[in-house]
Amino acid sequence: MRTVLLASAIAVAVSGLVATAAAAQNPNAAPSSGSTRARAGFTPDPIRVSIYSGGPIDASRLGGACVGMIASAPDYRFTYTAGSFPLSFGVVSSADTSLVINGPDGRWYCNDDAQGLNPILTWSRPRSGSYDIWIGAVGGRSASSTLLISESD
Repeated sequence: MRTVLLASAIAVAVSGLVATAAAAQNPNAAPSSGSTRARAGFTPDPIRVSIYSGGPIDASRLGGACVGMIASAPDYRFTYTAGSFPLSFGVVSSADTSLVINGPDGRWYCNDDAQGLNPILTWSRPRSGSYDIWIGAVGGRSASSTLLISESD
């Protein structure tokens, strides 16, 4: 009986931690740097968006490869009608940045340092729906950044 109670207590504690991590980011909040709706084959390609990286929340709370300091609300929302093209998101900045995306499937995707200090996330078969995007500041240094959204690998 003690084992069952202990296992239940651990499960409740762990579920609380997961809920706390997910509650810190609000994909339903209005994005601070705007949004775009696009269909497969969009032009111009890439879409370029100026965003200042960073925020007060440690993205590592999301788990996996998530790092950097991010805001509560998304920096940008990209609503996409998929076709037969891949979909890539990348960041270019003079500072070390990370990329955190809440995909149309509700899952969190993260990357840091794909090309030098610049992160990239690519879906070979993207889903239609909203991609909520955060640009993290790694090492606590926020900076001007450019988000690139492209259907090229």
